[in-house]
Amino acid sequence: MAECGASTLVDWAVAARPIPGESLSGDQCVVEVTGTETLLAVVDGLGHGPEAAAAASAAVAVLRENPAEPVEALLVLCHAALAGTRGAAITIASISATTGSMSWLGVGNVEAALFRSSPSGNSPGGSSRAASPDMALLVGGIVGHQLPTLRPHAVDLRVGDLLLMATDGIARSFTQDVPIGAAPARLADGILENLARPTDDALILAARYRKDGS
Repeated sequence: MAECGASTLVDWAVAARPIPGESLSGDQCVVEVTGTETLLAVVDGLGHGPEAAAAASAAVAVLRENPAEPVEALLVLCHAALAGTRGAAITIASISATTGSMSWLGVGNVEAALFRSSPSGNSPGGSSRAASPDMALLVGGIVGHQLPTLRPHAVDLRVGDLLLMATDGIARSFTQDVPIGAAPARLADGILENLARPTDDALILAARYRKDGS
């Protein structure tokens, strides 16, 4: 079952499991709330097993200690912390309560998709299927080994927008036929159950923006 939570900005849920036969997962996530920011991040330690889990845990520790830092600064901090490990793919999204916007960026292949609500700010019903999402900019590299030039992108949010973030242990079709109005926990559990690859760790994070900016 998905782990769930909520803040003044988002309702969220994460569903994950290690590769069959392993007890530790290299796919981990962070949801941290400060006074003005909500940090959402997914980390995929290279490979699987204890060494992948150790790399992911090192990144998670940095992110939890610095949740209010800009996304590019967080990736630089993670890069330093992961030196000597296998390294990781990391995608980070930071949502501002002040501006009602999200800054996001990824290094490696952790996909992130933003599904837009209707202009009125009302999410469609649970059975309604979302249109094509906006995708996070992912740049090549390995955090801990090779860090490229980092240029985060900012997008304005409206109530009901849905963010999905998935490691490559989830089939890339996770962005297709998404019932955008469904609860984050239902979405995360369904995607993990139906789209997790048997050859890798897998994690999916779902978060719905709930603040109207007033």
